[in-house]
Amino acid sequence: MDGSTTGRVRRRIVFYVPGFDPIHPRRYRELYRREAAAQAEISDIDITLSAAQGRRFGWDVTARIEGAEVRSEFEVLVWSDIVRDQMRGGVAATYLQLLRTAWTYIGSGALRRLMRLRKGPVIAALYPVAMLLMQLGLALAAGALAGRAAAWGATRLGVPGVIAYWPVLVAVCWALLEWFRRHDRRFFAYYLMHDYAFAARWGGANPDALEARLALFENRIAAALREDVDEVLVVGHSSGAHLAVSVLSDLIRAGRRPEGGPSLGFLSLGQVVPMMSFLPRAARLRADLAYLSARDELAWVDVTAPGDGCAFALCDPVAVSGVAPDHQRWPLVISAAFTQTLSPARWRELRWRFFRLHFQYLCAFDRPGDYDYFRVTAGPLTLADRFAGRAASRSAIRRALSPHVTTAA
Repeated sequence: MDGSTTGRVRRRIVFYVPGFDPIHPRRYRELYRREAAAQAEISDIDITLSAAQGRRFGWDVTARIEGAEVRSEFEVLVWSDIVRDQMRGGVAATYLQLLRTAWTYIGSGALRRLMRLRKGPVIAALYPVAMLLMQLGLALAAGALAGRAAAWGATRLGVPGVIAYWPVLVAVCWALLEWFRRHDRRFFAYYLMHDYAFAARWGGANPDALEARLALFENRIAAALREDVDEVLVVGHSSGAHLAVSVLSDLIRAGRRPEGGPSLGFLSLGQVVPMMSFLPRAARLRADLAYLSARDELAWVDVTAPGDGCAFALCDPVAVSGVAPDHQRWPLVISAAFTQTLSPARWRELRWRFFRLHFQYLCAFDRPGDYDYFRVTAGPLTLADRFAGRAASRSAIRRALSPHVTTAA
C-alpha cells in the first residue's frame, strides 16, 4: 500500500507518545474505548476496539467512517517507568526540586520570556510552587501550635519547654507534609512539580535513559514504515510532543523513511514545547524543531486550544523557539476551539477542570469541527490529505521569544 500518494487509508499504524504520566498505558486504551463510543453516538460512525495483535501496549480499531472501512493499529510508546523514577523522591527531595526548578527557569531568563508568550501555562507551572509553599506554611503553623501546646505542658511538669517544642513542631510539620504528599491526587502539586523539575534538572537536555528510550521509539516507527500500511501516524500529547519531534527528526535524518512507503503523519496535541525549548541546554530539541519544520517526508499538524490553560495554545513551537528556517513548512497550527466544538453545557462542565481539558484533544466533541481525533486516527484519509488546503489559525503566535537559540551541531 502507498498512502503517501493516494491519500486514502485502509490500514494505518498509530503510535501514541504520552506526556509526563506515570500511569499504566492501559489508561489510554480505556480512554479511547470510552470516548470513541461517545463520538460514534454523536457523529453516527461505527468504531470498534479489539485486543492488539502482537503488541504489548496497544489496541486495534475497526471503523466505518465517511463511507470507508479502515483498520488502525495503536501502540503506546511507553516511558512511564522513567516518569515513575523521577517521582520517587519524598517530601524533602520535592522541595529541593522546587528550589532547583525555580532557579533554572528564573536564572536562565526562560520564565520571563514564557510569560510574554502565554500566561496560562506559566500560571499552571507556578501552581505547584504556590501549592507546595502553602502546604509548607500550613504544616509549619500547625507544628508551631502543637509545639507551643507541648511546651506549655512540659513547663507544667517542670521540664524546659524548648525540649518539647522543637521535636513536636518537627514531627507535626513532617506528618502533615507527608499527608499532603500521600493525597496528591487531590492537589496535583507533587505530580506537576516532578513534571517541571524533569525538564529543569538537565536544563532542557534529555537524560541518558530518555535518549535510549527515544532510540527504541525510532526503531518501532521505522519498522512500521516498512509494513504494508497506508499511513504511519505519530501522536504526541503534551510533553510527548517534543519527544516525538526528536524521534521523527532522528528517523528522517537517518534515511529511515522509505521512498514510496506509507504516508508519515505527526499530530502534536496540547504541546508544551516552549517549557523545554526555552531552556539553555535544549540545543538538541531546538535543532530538531528547525530540521523537522522544513521536511517534506511528513505532514505535521499542531492542535491546541486557548481554553486549555496547560498548553501553549496556538504558539508555533518552531517559530517561538527562535529557530524557524526561511523555508519552514510545518507545523500547520490550528485550534481545537473548545468554545465552539463543545456545547455550552459541556463547556460549562469542563471549563474549570484544567487537567481534564488538557486531555480533551483525545476525547469526544459534541460539536466536532475539522479536528476530530477519531476521524484523524481511524478515518479513511491520511493526516496530510485531511488537512490539505487548511489555512493555519489567524491567531497563531510566531514571535521568536526564546532567550536561547543555539542548536546542536
